[in-house]
Amino acid sequence: MKVGVTLPQGCDREFLGLAPDDAWRRTVAAAERADALGIESLWVYDHFQVDPPPEEAPVFDPIVELAALATATARARLGHLVLAAAYRNAAMTAKMISTLDVVSGGRVELGIGAGWKEDEWRAYGYGFPDAPTRLAILADHLEIISRMLAPGRATYAGQHAQALDAIHEPKGLQQPRVPIVVGGNGPKVTWRLAARFADELNLDALMPGEVERALPVIAARCEEIGRDPASLRVSVHVWGRPAAAPGAPRRQRFRDYEGLGLARVIVQGFAAVRDDRHLDAIADDVAAVGCLGS
Repeated sequence: MKVGVTLPQGCDREFLGLAPDDAWRRTVAAAERADALGIESLWVYDHFQVDPPPEEAPVFDPIVELAALATATARARLGHLVLAAAYRNAAMTAKMISTLDVVSGGRVELGIGAGWKEDEWRAYGYGFPDAPTRLAILADHLEIISRMLAPGRATYAGQHAQALDAIHEPKGLQQPRVPIVVGGNGPKVTWRLAARFADELNLDALMPGEVERALPVIAARCEEIGRDPASLRVSVHVWGRPAAAPGAPRRQRFRDYEGLGLARVIVQGFAAVRDDRHLDAIADDVAAVGCLGS
């Protein structure tokens, strides 16, 4: 099992009271430290303002942030947890991610989902479609992105996104393509989309027992379309209830997830903005379980 961290971006108020240049300096330092410690992957959210109640605090654009951090790191994989599909044109998302894969030397994973944060949807002029519509947008975007990352030109006419004979070069460095990570806990739609399009399904804040109950359903979604369930990696984003205190509690939590066969666990690293030991403690716990650098 691999272990990654979410890096500071600002949406959890970790930059509150900091000047933007100081917040950025600390973010780069956190990425460099995580990379040096051997943490497997580094992730940023896709948010524009802090969690409710909104207030004035720095929040960095996730595409620009990850591109800059790609030049500040050398080893760790990089991804978004996860991009909200509707925030960007589908074909342009593929273009940005493929370019980022080249910039990073082939270390990028495209994390994408339906989105949920109503306050910023409305604040930034997206409205707030209902959940079925947001999922339909995600489905159209996955169709286009998959075709953009495949050989040749991309054409797809969906209700919410279109591409017409689109030439997409470079497609990235990784073969056969940049990996796609679909994020979400919805068994009826999201997990079916992951089975159709993704290399990895990332579950959000599920306890080990909840993951154990989810795995047979995820396997069934693959079997519905004739896909080998073993070909869809499953990971979990650990925050809120699943989070555990450093040391023995967190190490046991890692063991619980590893025992379920998860490919990756991603824990929050926001506190690295103000705590120089935060990432070291994560790396210590991962190494104690035996999966650092795996």
